[in-house]
This record gives sequence, structure tokens and C-alpha cells, in this order.
Amino acid sequence: MKQNYQKMLEETIAKNQREERVPSLLLHSCCAPCSSYVLEYLSQYFNITLFFYNPNISPESEYLHRKAELKRLVQELPLGHPVRIVDGDYVPERFYALAKGLEDLPERGLRCQKCIGHRLEETFRIALQQPERPDYVCTTLTISPHKDAVFINTKGTELAQQYGIAWLPTDFKKKGGYQRSIVLSREYDLYRQNFCGCVYSRLEAERREKEMASS
Repeated sequence: MKQNYQKMLEETIAKNQREERVPSLLLHSCCAPCSSYVLEYLSQYFNITLFFYNPNISPESEYLHRKAELKRLVQELPLGHPVRIVDGDYVPERFYALAKGLEDLPERGLRCQKCIGHRLEETFRIALQQPERPDYVCTTLTISPHKDAVFINTKGTELAQQYGIAWLPTDFKKKGGYQRSIVLSREYDLYRQNFCGCVYSRLEAERREKEMASS
């Protein structure tokens, strides 16, 4: 049966509110634009630690630009509860090792699944290292219409069982979430890239642009 992840999220929030709880959340972030609506929404209900871990992003200048924009967003965006940021290691070799042999696959394929799975597992691993173990883990990635929310939530649920920390089911693109992220990106003049982050997604975006220009 198809899961309604947005409804599951709302039910979790409602339960915590009935119990007058503000639980802690370790939230993996891919970039500022995707995080904008997610932070606006979730910071009303959670104490958030934002984890920026994206070894897929290249070149390093792109990685640093995206991280700087995320930090600026957290400083400027009105938040329900304070948000702190934890930097992940930038080791692009990790991404290239898992992408080996899968370089020509399109976005949402096995290369993307391995990349997302790796970033989620690192998020859970870091969760265990926090001074206080968070109540939940999730990622901003489900806001993207180019990402498979079913895969992300399924993988997150599997890792939750492995690491003993609850996964927060989400599909942030629902209920106008993706559209709201575009509005906020314009409002805060966020750098909004046209590719996911890795060199292969950039080449794919360039091919799409050339096809559109020649059509």
C-alpha cells in the first residue's frame, strides 16, 4: 500500500504537541533552497540540528558556496526554535568510490540511491555522536521533485532500525512545500543551482539545456 508520508509527519507532530513535547531532530541538509521551507515548517515543532554532509558536491568551490548559503539562511530566516549547524567532512573520494561504474546512469537511478543511502547513514552515525541523542533523524531531500521519496523514507526506516533512532517520515514537496521553497529562495536571494551537486548531474543538466536551446 502506498504510504502518505506527509500525513505520517503530521500525525507525529500532532502526537508530540498533545504530549507538550518539543523533540530534537538531526536534519540532513543538501542545500539552502531545499532547507528553506523545511526549516520554516519544522522549526515550529522541533529543536533542530542541521547536518551538512554532501561529499557528492563538486567542485569544492561549489560545496563551500552552498554551505555558506545555508549558514546565511539560518541566520536570516525567522525560526520557531533555534537551529544549530554541524559540518560534515568533505571527502569527495567517498562519493566517487560508490559511484564507480554508475557514472552514466540518470538521476534517481542506482548511483543516486547509493549516494543518498550513504549520506543518510552518515547522518545516523553522527546522531550517535551528539552530546544528546536526537529523538528523530530525517533529510531535506524529499522536497525535490527529482528525488524518490519512497526510496528515501524506506532507506531511512531501515537505518533507524539499525541505529536505534527514529526516522521522521516526510515528503516535503507535498502541500506546496516545493513551491514555497522557490518563493523563499527568491525572498532571501539564495543561490539556487540547476543540478543536484555531483559532476554527473551537472553534465546531465548541461545536456538538457543544450537540447532545449536547439529545439
